[in-house]
Amino acid sequence: MKTKKVVVGAIAATMLSLSVCPIAPVAANDTVQISVSKIEANAGDKVTVDVSLAGIPSTGIQTTDFAIAYDSTYFTIDGVEAGSSTNTGADSNDPSAADVPLFGSSFSDSEVRLVWTTASEDSSYWISEDGVFCTISGTVSADAPDGTVIDFKVVPRSGETYPGSGVENTNINCGYTSGSEKIPYTVNTVDGYVKVMGDTPSGMRGDANCDGQVDMSDAVLIMQSLANPDGYGLSGSSDTHITNQGLKNADVAGGDDDKGGDGVTNGDALRIQEFKLELVDEL
Repeated sequence: MKTKKVVVGAIAATMLSLSVCPIAPVAANDTVQISVSKIEANAGDKVTVDVSLAGIPSTGIQTTDFAIAYDSTYFTIDGVEAGSSTNTGADSNDPSAADVPLFGSSFSDSEVRLVWTTASEDSSYWISEDGVFCTISGTVSADAPDGTVIDFKVVPRSGETYPGSGVENTNINCGYTSGSEKIPYTVNTVDGYVKVMGDTPSGMRGDANCDGQVDMSDAVLIMQSLANPDGYGLSGSSDTHITNQGLKNADVAGGDDDKGGDGVTNGDALRIQEFKLELVDEL
């Protein structure tokens, strides 16, 4: 497996905190969701894919270790950056942070390995806020066929549980330690993708949900995406969240000529309603 880039540091600490401890894990009976955004792009586009955490228990996350599997046939990883949820201030409370970065990543032709861990025993410095864990930047191949779906799946990190163990890792690790005990959280995963746009997505003005027609459901999706971006925004968790193409289609009002160009607002939903009520002749 050819490695394209490695950013190490916290990885070694995570192996120790999650794998070396001989005490059997004690279930925390709490669940964390790890999800990847779903986006559309054109062949040759540079894009960003967010990996997010949600439902974080009140105790917080002291350490997490997992990977994102992807197909490099039509996608090249350019870099990985820590997200806002990792900005806990733990660097100031963790004496090892100067030598062992809290966030670590590495990527190859098949997976992006991700880890965050702190030696701080003060849980106020652990990850506690839902949000973006990291952002993966990359480039869609210029020769990617229209309609290609490049899956990004949340999976256990490949390789041994820790160097020299001889045991293959099969867990998405997420939790904390309490004394000599490991307390793991249950992890639910929501996979994402980058879909290469072609002739299938509708380019019709007003068609926010890209179903090939303009109706009140488009106005509803616009309002949902603005009121509840976590569910219906560009990287929303709902299967029916708005897409890049949908945002382009939805921008029908405002701007210099009141035909769009100022981004999607509730004014666009209102314009679609007016169009369906025949109060305006066109979008």
